[in-house]
Amino acid sequence: MSYKTIILNKSVAISTIVINRPNKLNALNKETISELHEAIKTADADKQTKVIIITGSGEKAFVAGADISEFANFTALEGKELAAKGHAELFDFIENLSTPVIAAVNGFALGGGLELAMACHFRVASNNAKLGLPETSLGLIPGYGGTQRLPQLIGKGRALEMIMTAGMIDAAQALNYGLVNHVVPQEDLLTFIEKIAHKITGNSSVAISTAIEAVNANFKSGVNGFQVEIQGFGDCFGTADFKEGTKAFLEKRKTNFPGK
Repeated sequence: MSYKTIILNKSVAISTIVINRPNKLNALNKETISELHEAIKTADADKQTKVIIITGSGEKAFVAGADISEFANFTALEGKELAAKGHAELFDFIENLSTPVIAAVNGFALGGGLELAMACHFRVASNNAKLGLPETSLGLIPGYGGTQRLPQLIGKGRALEMIMTAGMIDAAQALNYGLVNHVVPQEDLLTFIEKIAHKITGNSSVAISTAIEAVNANFKSGVNGFQVEIQGFGDCFGTADFKEGTKAFLEKRKTNFPGK
């Protein structure tokens, strides 16, 4: 499949998706959201792909927000439908994906851009990154999960301050808050993340997807995360990956997991 707003690069075990709208600082529009969905879906379905990395083109921005020109004249109903579709098509879709998704935050991650990064399983930032949710300065609130995921990651008080002030924090503060896992020089960002990705690819994809489901369960209303963990733990015993992992351990050799 050919894409207009993104680039999909695939290696043996890692798929890298680059949001490629540099003249718009990689802002999200309907087309980009749709293409991201399709590219991530394609990568997830590829049995060789064990990690997905999402980043932005250029050196200025990961994603500098949503494309405001698309919804400036929306009605209340249209705004609600826009948010609901975005959740289903991209943000919730990423969060619940069985393949790990890492955000390589290479500059501005604002509004929908920060929400995209937060939907990923974790984030690594370049030292020039700026992160924020400026929606209240436009008379809006975050609509792609920002009011939910930001408090989960950094706590209610800090999240409300960021949302109410509509301000940005730098990479060092994001690291201090726990919003990103690591901060590295921009020129080292992808290399650093690929090293982490290669560590992930050496482990069981089946176990990792089960762990993602169990961790996410803790943040879902009406779901007992401990029960999801217990069920997932038990299910692992019936997998080929468990048999290979334990056999390799006992034989003191490197594992050769069948894959997803």
